[in-house]
Amino acid sequence: MTKQPHQRLHRHSYAKDLLDVAAMPRKQIDDLLRLAASLKTKQRRSTPHRLLPGKTLGLLFQKPSTRTRVSFEAGMNQLGGHALVLPMGDIQLSRGETVSDTARVLSRYLDGIVIRTYDHAVVEEWAAEASMPVINGLTDHSHPCQALSDLLTIQEVKGRLKGLTLAYIGDGNNVANSLIEAGVKMGMRVVAGCPAGYQPDQHVIDRAIVEAETTGGAVEILENPQVAVKEADVIYTDVWISMGREREQARRLKTLASYQLNGRLLQRAKPDAIVMHCLPAHRGEEIAADVLDGPQSVVIDQAENRLHMQKAILVQLLTRQKGG
Repeated sequence: MTKQPHQRLHRHSYAKDLLDVAAMPRKQIDDLLRLAASLKTKQRRSTPHRLLPGKTLGLLFQKPSTRTRVSFEAGMNQLGGHALVLPMGDIQLSRGETVSDTARVLSRYLDGIVIRTYDHAVVEEWAAEASMPVINGLTDHSHPCQALSDLLTIQEVKGRLKGLTLAYIGDGNNVANSLIEAGVKMGMRVVAGCPAGYQPDQHVIDRAIVEAETTGGAVEILENPQVAVKEADVIYTDVWISMGREREQARRLKTLASYQLNGRLLQRAKPDAIVMHCLPAHRGEEIAADVLDGPQSVVIDQAENRLHMQKAILVQLLTRQKGG
């Protein structure tokens, strides 16, 4: 009897995979937010929620990971399933086996796979070749699981999403791309304050502008961080040197120096603005220590919500009805 609500909730025709927030219908995100909140309550109350018994998730990571790996692995275990880490050096992909062959074979073994890699085309190829759900655990282009869990955090703190202003400051990277897609889709105003040459992908911006016409959201790209954070409800930043960009460190530190999220910048936002950072953080670079660790910071709650949102994603994708 207790399983019936979950079965009704997940009888959907959403896409097999989760590669980008932009490709997700608004209703799918609404469902994820409700489910994540419900799973969080169950977790806090120590109420069993073994919704994926017998399911096995693969984790294929070509980049280091703390929150993404641990939240998916712990989350799968809490849901009654099993997570299997697949180190690149231990599988035949590292010796030249094709993605096509690997994806088709692993689809016979696994119920889903999370892939964290550099080139976004890699997860797109996996999605095309695999019959199991493929989840983007981060690429150079986007980080959809992060953005979706950030929506959960903002909604918890502010009580809503629509009409809020989220200011993203610094390097317009994969997280910025996904936040723009997620925020605009939910009717938020997303302002990116980034130096020229470090702005979010233009095609992400163009698509968000079109999306905003139907959602009531908005996207603005500015170079002045002081203007970008004015009257913001949420201020978000991320590391200036992303994985794979280490050779650009000196140039990036110089260019982005005036974009540090510090007390002076925070004062230009609304008095009750919250500070977000997807972690890991470099105190004294993209964010001042007293801001990251200060009373307006929600970064640890934000990190916790990765667990609850990943679990919602897993339940939604791995319990989908065959054939829609």
